Amino acid sequence: MTGGTGSGEPESTDSLKTFGAVVKAFRERAGLTQEGLAELVRFSPQTVASIEQGWRLPPPDFIERAEEVLDAFGVLRAAAIHLARKPGIAAWFRQWAALEEQAISLYTYECRLIPGLLQTEAYARTLFEHRIPLLTDEQVDFQVAARLERQQLLLNRSSTAFSFIIDEHVFQRRTGGVETTRGLLDHVLERTALRNVEVQIMPLDRGVHAGMNGPVQLLETPDNQWFGYCEGQESGQFISDPKTISTLQMRYAKLRSQALTPDDTLGLLKRMRGAL
Repeated sequence: MTGGTGSGEPESTDSLKTFGAVVKAFRERAGLTQEGLAELVRFSPQTVASIEQGWRLPPPDFIERAEEVLDAFGVLRAAAIHLARKPGIAAWFRQWAALEEQAISLYTYECRLIPGLLQTEAYARTLFEHRIPLLTDEQVDFQVAARLERQQLLLNRSSTAFSFIIDEHVFQRRTGGVETTRGLLDHVLERTALRNVEVQIMPLDRGVHAGMNGPVQLLETPDNQWFGYCEGQESGQFISDPKTISTLQMRYAKLRSQALTPDDTLGLLKRMRGAL
């Protein structure tokens, strides 16, 4: 997500800061730098720094590897039990984020940028580093970490059907430069290999289509309720009205028929990658 109303910037939590302080204490006890610990636990130094500063929820693999490497007597595992579940999620987005975690279907049409669930770390960092007003380095790290954490939805919910329709020009913009775009295309191609993820590109030569009113997201809950979410600059709208949902579903169905098929999309993404 890119904006929103209310308290737009997410905040760290006391439990995250406490966990980070414990990791730092054990790291220093072991005589390791952040870079040294990062190598041993097979995470980036930036991730280690963000965790120690309380800006990032540590992945389970990090906790287990750090516990073993630092000989932490079970302290890290115990401290992890008290961690907040959703650091980095702004207040205005929490309702939608909570529904995402239980959705059985999640549909996304985007014409401005690559959807958050498909972004690479480099792509997301480029977006946050150029946000206006400017964010501090710590805020950028925090926002990137929160976005990457949310992406676990694609990997952890194999029974959820994810559909993404993305305008072709979003890839052609080369946000972050050629290397970032190469990495992004490789990442999206990798995600299309997941059996529950479907990506379609809306081609440039489709002069008019059903998404002209802007980006939209739809999801279906386990009890078959549908909700929608639309976002603009400094605003976000959660939608539950059945009539509006019906309209958005009709538009999304039309978008699917107007976009390239998943197979044709795969071919276009590979050609884009080969041209870089």
